[in-house]
Amino acid sequence: MHLVIISGATRPQPMSNTAKIIAAFQKGFEENGNTTEVWYLSDRRQWQEAARAFEQNSHILIALPLYVENIPGILLEFLTGLKTKETSGTKLAFLLQGGFPEASQSRCCEAYLETLPVQLGCDYAGTLIKGDMFGIGLVDEKSRKKMLAPFTEMGRVFGETGCFTKADVDAFAAPEYMPAKQIRMYNWVGKRISRFFMGHIARKMGCTDQLDAKPYENSLVHS
Repeated sequence: MHLVIISGATRPQPMSNTAKIIAAFQKGFEENGNTTEVWYLSDRRQWQEAARAFEQNSHILIALPLYVENIPGILLEFLTGLKTKETSGTKLAFLLQGGFPEASQSRCCEAYLETLPVQLGCDYAGTLIKGDMFGIGLVDEKSRKKMLAPFTEMGRVFGETGCFTKADVDAFAAPEYMPAKQIRMYNWVGKRISRFFMGHIARKMGCTDQLDAKPYENSLVHS
């Protein structure tokens, strides 16, 4: 099977968590002689070839980050420029990743993605969902490999079946909602750890103000 993978992430490939996930997925998918090609919409110079690959191939996977509960704008722009396929048989699947740990945060986007294949003249081949992926680019290499290993396994499965089944998706996406005990623990301890961790990241990126700063608060009060 030859699979066309299109990344709908806005970040350039070297900085993209989606790109790292794609690479892990490719590793598993290609183990049994399958092949892939990847196009990154963050580079507009690739759009024309990506559209041509979409038109000429019958197995397509669009990988994307959850963006304001739905798809990134550049992906929507790219999709609106595609021609609807006149010949049936193309399978279109999606790989949706986000920073929120609960799968429920991605269900709105999943529902939207389910509507796209028929609009493009394709058959829906499922949407793989995984949250809690924000830290992929921030952890050490050993931790990153551990986080990405499940995507390699799902690549193997997809290489055999050509689709994501609902049972596999739900098991992979878990938890749907965080347990109440874990939420209480986060409110008690996790917030402080997250605040320290995010503050450290912000300082590395050049931020000098507090993360909860409200620079426009006074101007709003007096306007």
